[in-house]
Amino acid sequence: MLRPFPSLRFRRPRPVHRSATPWAALAVLAASLLGAAPAASQDNPLWLRYPAISPDGQAILFCAKGDIFKIPSSGGTAVPLTVGEAYDYSPVWSHDGRWIAFASDRSGNFDIYLMPAGGGEARRLTFHSAADIPSGFTADGRRILFASARQDTAANVQFPMTGFPELYSVSVDGGEASLVLTQPAVAAVSNRAGDKILYHDAKGRENVWRKHHTSAVTRDIWVYDLKAKKNIQVTDNEGEDRNPVFDPNGDDFYFLSERGGTFNIYKSSLSRPASATAVTSFAKNPVRFLTRSDTGVLCFGYDGEIYTQAGDAAPQKLAVRIAQDGRAVLPRVLPVGGSGLTEMRLSPNGKEIALVFRGEIFVVSAEGGPAKRVTDTPEQERMVSFSPDGRTLIYAAERDNNWNVYATSIVRKEEPYFFAATLLKEEPVAATAAEEFQPEFSPDGKEVAYLENRTALKVINLATKQSRLILPGTYNYSYADGDQSYRWSPDGKWFLVQFGVVRLFTPQIGLVSSDGRGRVINLTRSGFDNVGVRWGLDGTMMYYGSTREGLTNTDGNPMTYDIYGMFFTREAYDRFLLSKAEFALLKETEQKAKDEKEKTEKEKAADAKAKAAGLKKEEPKKELAFELDGLDRRKVRLSIHSADISDAVLSKDGEKLFYLARFERGYDLWVTEPRTRDTKLLAKLGVQRPSMELSPDGKTLFIGAEGRILKVDPDSGRQEPLAITGEMRLDEAAEKAYMFDHMWRQIKQKFLVEDLYGADWDSFYPIYRKFLPFINNNHDYAEMVSEMLGELNASHTGCYYNPARTPSADATASLGLFLDYDYAGPGLKIAEVLSGGPLDKASLKIRAGHIIEKIDGRTLDGTIDHYALLNRKAGQLTLLSVLDPAASSRWEEAVRPVTLEEEAALLYRRWVLARRAETDRLSGGRIGYVHVRGMNDQSFRTVIDEVFGLSMEKDALIVDTRFNGGGSLHDQLADFLNGRKVFDIVPRGQLVGYEPYNKWIKPSIVLMGEANYSDAHLFPVEYKIKGIGQTLGMPVPGTGTFVWWETQIDPTLRFGIPQGGWRTPDGKLCENNQLEPDIRVKNDPDVMSAGRDQQIEAAVRELMKGK
Repeated sequence: MLRPFPSLRFRRPRPVHRSATPWAALAVLAASLLGAAPAASQDNPLWLRYPAISPDGQAILFCAKGDIFKIPSSGGTAVPLTVGEAYDYSPVWSHDGRWIAFASDRSGNFDIYLMPAGGGEARRLTFHSAADIPSGFTADGRRILFASARQDTAANVQFPMTGFPELYSVSVDGGEASLVLTQPAVAAVSNRAGDKILYHDAKGRENVWRKHHTSAVTRDIWVYDLKAKKNIQVTDNEGEDRNPVFDPNGDDFYFLSERGGTFNIYKSSLSRPASATAVTSFAKNPVRFLTRSDTGVLCFGYDGEIYTQAGDAAPQKLAVRIAQDGRAVLPRVLPVGGSGLTEMRLSPNGKEIALVFRGEIFVVSAEGGPAKRVTDTPEQERMVSFSPDGRTLIYAAERDNNWNVYATSIVRKEEPYFFAATLLKEEPVAATAAEEFQPEFSPDGKEVAYLENRTALKVINLATKQSRLILPGTYNYSYADGDQSYRWSPDGKWFLVQFGVVRLFTPQIGLVSSDGRGRVINLTRSGFDNVGVRWGLDGTMMYYGSTREGLTNTDGNPMTYDIYGMFFTREAYDRFLLSKAEFALLKETEQKAKDEKEKTEKEKAADAKAKAAGLKKEEPKKELAFELDGLDRRKVRLSIHSADISDAVLSKDGEKLFYLARFERGYDLWVTEPRTRDTKLLAKLGVQRPSMELSPDGKTLFIGAEGRILKVDPDSGRQEPLAITGEMRLDEAAEKAYMFDHMWRQIKQKFLVEDLYGADWDSFYPIYRKFLPFINNNHDYAEMVSEMLGELNASHTGCYYNPARTPSADATASLGLFLDYDYAGPGLKIAEVLSGGPLDKASLKIRAGHIIEKIDGRTLDGTIDHYALLNRKAGQLTLLSVLDPAASSRWEEAVRPVTLEEEAALLYRRWVLARRAETDRLSGGRIGYVHVRGMNDQSFRTVIDEVFGLSMEKDALIVDTRFNGGGSLHDQLADFLNGRKVFDIVPRGQLVGYEPYNKWIKPSIVLMGEANYSDAHLFPVEYKIKGIGQTLGMPVPGTGTFVWWETQIDPTLRFGIPQGGWRTPDGKLCENNQLEPDIRVKNDPDVMSAGRDQQIEAAVRELMKGK
């Protein structure tokens, strides 16, 4: 919701960088493409993805608009093979050309389906909630190879991470899937003899569409020899090598590689893998999706189109025509509410509420009812507020590729409210080449304040159209749009602002004149965060959030806040200090004096005309006074307990403070009386990230959260939802065009270096925007935007689609066991029962070696996938029929399966315990082990707990950061390991400890690897700079930066903006600067699958030297 007590849940800001925008190019392309709807028949369609040529070279499959099409390899009209709402992709041919396997999300997650090549019914083959993606058929054509992140073998020491898919196969007739390779293996294909499999690996976290990078995490080509049961790496390029395909001779192979600067096709051989020859030489865009026919014809995608290449001939573009009925471009009607509702603002009279839903402004009565649509554009409007008279809305809008400030007013005087208005008029207020947003009217409605270029506070006079600078942008840094905070004073002569003094990540509250001629005065002057300021008691005080008394995470970030009040005059402070009885007496005395004054003035009424008309002269607003001397002594903690506070509001008389705090799962409404300190829970809400406004009459609290608005009585706490019945007609094609422009511009405005690492960002705009008319779904849209963002060669970016999960979607449950994939008989043979899992109970007899013959009475004879029987069974009693082959006994057990998320937690714990046990065994108990799962508070608490609890008496420590996805802990973790003993603590000669008391003072070594990401890159960098110890493992890719993941107006889409980085003493940014280990040790997949961790072994050897 709209700027709830701005930034109380504070995300620390980061520096911004700007560069010029090619306005002329944008205007030309926007005129041709903005809002363009795809034609019902397309003779030259684009964004044709995942092409696959048939074995005989006569036909090609490809994906467009979420469906699979088939076309002659000579070109022509494409025939749809799949049609529907599901997203179908990644088709592969059977070797005889009769069948097609593909992935589809028609059951809520991607599973393997099989259908006749000529069209017909598609039959589902897999039933697991992980994404199952096919890559080819086995040599005999009886099974389909597919990648899926399910579970490794029990012996494998690979980290249990969902980004590391294993290789499986499933029969064309369905049934149980078989594990082919336990290590990560993607795009796997078999040779004709069926004794070798080519694939590319997966080493860590990075968007799959990133380009041009050279680091340890880039993919390499491997071959698996099924007879020798051995994996051999066949490419070792610093850049990307992926998507291999065999030549029919069984030795040569083709693959995609960036070794020439962009993805092209290369040819190599298993007998001479060091030699690779370029087959194509495209210069600008990447070649994607390589396949090859038995006749030697290569087929691939390039620049959204399909190409073929035979022998030494030049690549030939395929002429494609798609005939469609145009249904995909019809507008959609959405109900106003839900996840698309992002802002609310109450009108000054409390009679109506402005909303922002999916980037459009609506107004609804405060009593509920139909929502009146105020704006109707493909672009985004946001940061809406009312004029003092309530007849004008002011807001920011991103029009013509620039953020400007606009105002919409009610035209007819007879219509007092927006929700019932018929005629509205929009006008620009501030529309320059600069970015302008977050506008607010002055109290008299004659001026508008706004932010220029996100951080500079300016004011424009509506009569003269002249603007003036109030606070330069250098005082702030904007991490996320709308994260700045300022407030007009009630008399319009001042601003309270949030700003920074040197340490911009620790915001302070300042006072600055609205005339633009004064300097900002730091009111808080604190070493703690002070945020979300508001005026109170008619401008005689302010209240704000502070971390001064709150708890701090072990990673240094604040957990809880308090609400503080600061009084600008001694008089206001003295009034606050009065007891409840004293204050009541004072109020009574003041009211009597006021009544006498009004009586006297009425009797002396000098203005006869005004008197006759019954008019009352408006009293001029009293100018505010600021007694700065002693201000810090007039600061009061208003809240009685620190809490995770989302929003707060003080009643007009200052007698009640309402705040939204979380102590349990969600935020609830609390109230405290500052004068008596009486505090109570007013309303149990249990909501996430709420905001709040108090009506002008003080009789209703409006709380916005989770796409709805609640009305709460501030006395009783009674709550009721505000019923909103509006609709929005959505033009999805126009919305997608706008979001594309918005994301492209955000990169220009906020990317971490001004030169965008040399990327010609302007040239990529038309290259990728031309695909928009050919995209009708968010899977393709996110992929296309990710391809564009990938040109930056940066970490922490890409566009991601997170569809809302339907209640009927598949959800695989887990029995908590490892299967014996070498077992070929009926049923499921157990290799290991997962400790802590649903089968690990004292009351159960199930053990390794036992065979599950039935699930809920269904016989597991290999013809059905047992995961289908566990669908949506988490927490439900499930009957297992079990055989102990050693004792020839059978029995039944009723168990409750767990979710895959719960299984993942158990697998992680198992992996950690195994690494610790291995360290203990190899070192004879002399070396400790701890794994740092994330760079966050929870992980650091685990580190402290396990290091001091399990390794206190060890001689040295292995600090394993492998597969750590980052966070914000590098400084604290490095300091923890950098202890240097200063004192022994010896009362009466007894050693009871040492100082530093809470730091590790013995030797350590850091394990790291290709999957370290973000802050898990910064930590080993700092560890080395401080000379704490050695690092061991594989190089860590240069991903040390911070990111803003921005949710789009379509809330199922978000993208990453890497905004800034850390610079080391040698002047280099950590981003894109790989960290080499002191001791390089690579884990071999065959050794890992046999149960050995070579990096752990090497770390123990290193620490044991000289011991």
